[in-house]
Amino acid sequence: MYVYILECKDGSYYTGIAKDLQKRLTNHSQGSKYTRAKKPEKLIYVEQPENAYKREPQIKSLTKKQKDKLIASPLNEVSNHKNIVVT
Repeated sequence: MYVYILECKDGSYYTGIAKDLQKRLTNHSQGSKYTRAKKPEKLIYVEQPENAYKREPQIKSLTKKQKDKLIASPLNEVSNHKNIVVT
């Protein structure tokens, strides 16, 4: 399981989890009300924790500034997923 953060067109962040990251992000804008409205643009953070179901709410509770630090941290595995396109 993956925990990921998307940057939306308005600069906001969307945090989610997925078993198959490529499949989930391929049709993301057809998903939740939030992503349909905010238009996710770019995958900016990926983590593969032992328990994604616990990690997702931890990340969601962070402030934007704290998420920015997390995105810049060595935990970020986004470079391993450069080929994924968010649509």
